Parts: sequence; C-alpha cells; structure tokens
Amino acid sequence: MSDFHQGGSIATLHNLTKRPLDELEAELVTFSKQRPMGLLLPSLFSELGTDAMPKILAEVKQVPYLSEIVIGLDRADESEYREALQFFGELPQHHRVLWNDGPRLRALDAELQEKGLAPGEEGKGRNVWYCLGYMLASGKAEAIALHDCDITTYDRSLLARLIYPMANPQFSYQFAKGYYPRIANGSLNGRVTRLLITPLLRSLEQVVGRSDYLTYLDSFRYPLAGEFSFRKSVIPDIRMPSDWGLEMGTLSEMHRNYSNNKLCQVDIADIYDHKHQDISLADSEKGLSKMSIDICKLVFRKMAVMGTVFSEEVFRSIKAAYYRNALDFVERYKNDAIMNGLELDVHKEEEAAELFAENIIAAGKVFLSAPMERPFIPSWSRVISAMPDVFKRLSDAVEKDNAEFQ
Repeated sequence: MSDFHQGGSIATLHNLTKRPLDELEAELVTFSKQRPMGLLLPSLFSELGTDAMPKILAEVKQVPYLSEIVIGLDRADESEYREALQFFGELPQHHRVLWNDGPRLRALDAELQEKGLAPGEEGKGRNVWYCLGYMLASGKAEAIALHDCDITTYDRSLLARLIYPMANPQFSYQFAKGYYPRIANGSLNGRVTRLLITPLLRSLEQVVGRSDYLTYLDSFRYPLAGEFSFRKSVIPDIRMPSDWGLEMGTLSEMHRNYSNNKLCQVDIADIYDHKHQDISLADSEKGLSKMSIDICKLVFRKMAVMGTVFSEEVFRSIKAAYYRNALDFVERYKNDAIMNGLELDVHKEEEAAELFAENIIAAGKVFLSAPMERPFIPSWSRVISAMPDVFKRLSDAVEKDNAEFQ
C-alpha cells in the first residue's frame, strides 16, 4: 500500500506513482521560464576522486532545466582548484566553482572576520553560506536545490523531485526538505536520526513539556538529510550554523521565519547511501560524536530562546528520559529489521545510545558555560548592511578565479 499519510505539522509530498522522470523534467523545463532554477553543490576536493562524484556529474550533465550550478570547493590548493575547474568543466550548464581556500575569497573572508560577520569555523556551513551569497549576487536562480556530493546511489530524479516544490508556480512553498529510507547493503542506517534525534525530541517533551517547535522538528521524516530546496527570497534572512548542526539549524531558522504551511518535505529517492561517518567513541571532536553534541547544543539554544529554562538537573532528567526512550526505539528497529530481512547489530545500537546519552550532558555543560556564544553565521542581510559592496566583491573574486586558473 502506498504511504499517503500526512502526519505532523508540515506537508508531506510522497512518491505515490513512480512518475516517469521525463515527465517531471518536461514540467520543470516549462517552470524554468517563470522560475529559473539553480543547484548548489558543497564539495571537498577529496570527493572528486570518489566513486560518487563522477556519477553525480554524469547525471547532472543531463539535467535540462538548470540556469546555474554553483560548486563550493573546500580544502583545495591551487593545483587542486585547477583540477576541479577541469573536472566540472564538462558541465554544459552555466556554472562557477568557488575556491574557498583561494587568496581572493580568503581576503574577503578576513575583512568580514574583522567586522565579526564571517563564519566562525571551517566546514560545510561556511561553504554553503558563501555559495548562497554568490547565488544572491548572480541573481540567476529563483528556486535553488542543495544536495551532498557523496551520494553513491545518485540519479537525477532525486534532484527533479527535490526542486519540484520550489519550481511549480502553483505551489507557495518556500522550503522543502528531502527524505528517503536509509537502507543500503542489507543494513538499517541513519543512526543519528534514529537513535538521537527522535528519542531526544520525545524526551524533551516529557521533561520540559510540549512545544510547537518540538512537534515541528518531529514532523520531519529525516531531519538530517543534506538535501533541501528553497526560494531565493529565503536566503537573505537565514542564519546558518557553521558546525555539524547545519541541517537542524536550517530547519530551526525556517520555523522561526515562516509559517508551517510554507514548508514541506518531499520523498526524493527509493534508496540512498553515502559516505558513513565513524561514530568516534573515543573522541568527542570527531565523527558522529561531535555531530551529536553540535545538534544537542543547537536544539537547547533554540528552546532557550523560546523561554525554556535549563539547568544541570534538567539536563540530567533529559538524559535519563532519553536513554530509556532510545532503548525502546532500539527494540522497535530490531523488530523492523528482522521482519524486513535487514541486519541490525543491537550491541552497536545500544553502544551508540550510551554515547549520545553522555553527549547530551556534554552539550548541556557547554550550553550552561557559554550562554552568550554566537553559534550562527550572520545573515546576508546584516552583511550587506555593514558592507554594501560585498556582493560585487564576492562575484568579482569568483569570476577572476574561474577566468585566471582555467
């Protein structure tokens, strides 16, 4: 039976009929005349050498409706940037590669740092933020999709379904979050969503009470998906985290800026797999351990802004409730996996839950010790106010880099 259930506080757009890709793309080509579309690809240079990226490139080359493709390139020296330009040079669509480590963009970043307006740390959030600034400056796209560059199961139907809610003029959505089953190679994946976020949200409701914010977050089937789309008008006022909290932070900002009827989630793939992060049991500054701390800090800060009062005692209660709920979810996932013939290592599941429980306390300690910390990158509206020519300078730097190093 097709799943048409509408649950939670946001709309869910399902994949009920397996509509042919050529039909979707034909509609998107028509929509593009009214709403030009763009694609943002945040990439590490190292990802160009993986099995995933060449396949993504081969698929994206065939997309007929994109007006612009912007690639944010991280961790690349000059020779690697030249290699990236050649790699992405196969794209027939108009495209630009932002050399985030190049002297021109680093100089601009240094000026913004002096004014307290630049991202505070390296990472995907910083990469995406500069790419969005460039896309605002270029003005070539009204509807924009973003997806990761490590998707090993990629085909371009993912992009078509992801951008469709922003492209269709009959829809009034401002933001769409992609979702998909996290099953690959006979295993049930998506540990952080399954074992941290869902039981944590339920535990927060138990301890501090129900809130529209918690209900909203719990409405998303896969809140940590790196794939989302939005209208260009969203970009100027969004404040993004620069750490591992990017996806949850983006959801939180959309909740702050828009009513729920302007937001949706969309089924974009039957199968999805990507590079898996190590859980990093021994080092809280790496892997899924750091991710879990960053996510918890972000949720705690957002709830504090809305009036929730936290203390060491409250965090201990949250941890206790979380751990009991997480173990209950492990039991559910185990039974679901057995019935579907999937592998699930209960020991590793419970080991992850134990780590996440400890990291709830660790995140709480950070929150209490640094209540004035600014975790978000300033919005582009604020940056423009402080540096009115920032878009021209950003655009000039990107154009000069792309022309000089071809």
